[in-house]
Amino acid sequence: MAKTKGQLEAEISDAIVRFELDYMGRGPEEARTYIVDDLVLVRLRGVLTPAERQLAGPDGTTQGRELVKQIRRELIEKARPLLETIVADITGQGVRSVHTDISTISGERIIVFSLAGPVRLPVD
Repeated sequence: MAKTKGQLEAEISDAIVRFELDYMGRGPEEARTYIVDDLVLVRLRGVLTPAERQLAGPDGTTQGRELVKQIRRELIEKARPLLETIVADITGQGVRSVHTDISTISGERIIVFSLAGPVRLPVD
């Protein structure tokens, strides 16, 4: 039986949390995934390490916040093939592109995967 949209979203969230733990060394406090046609949107809350929070916090400088963003962008870029494989394996669709940003204020990261086609879901 085909997996439901909710099951696929939960599976992607779990896989991204495992990625964060294994690759980044720290998992998010919360992860939520949304599948919309040929897009997969992953929202991770609470991803900053204590050191990153110090650099980017209210007493931090613009340079510190930008440094945190730059490091996180580089880490995600290096892991892009792994992330693409995770999402492709779960959704059954190839990944066309990956877009990401992190808020150094809220500690929230958004990752958007653009897929080669819509995710096939069971018909109700």
